[in-house]
Amino acid sequence: MATTNIWQKFKALIPEGARTIVTITANNGNGTSTATLRDGTILTVQGESVQVGNKALVKDGSIQTEMPDLASYEAEV
Repeated sequence: MATTNIWQKFKALIPEGARTIVTITANNGNGTSTATLRDGTILTVQGESVQVGNKALVKDGSIQTEMPDLASYEAEV
């Protein structure tokens, strides 16, 4: 009789890796870029494919793609 692992099914619903929208503040010239989060936190990410001043999607510390500059809102629930 086969059993179903509920934990594995639950984990499959959650996407792997954290994804974050950042603003690129500098391309460092060594394959990395300096980025700023909405709260002002500065971090270094892998990749230089996005121009300074533009937004990028970062997944697992690496630039994935350029993102459009859309308005963002914060709501408390």
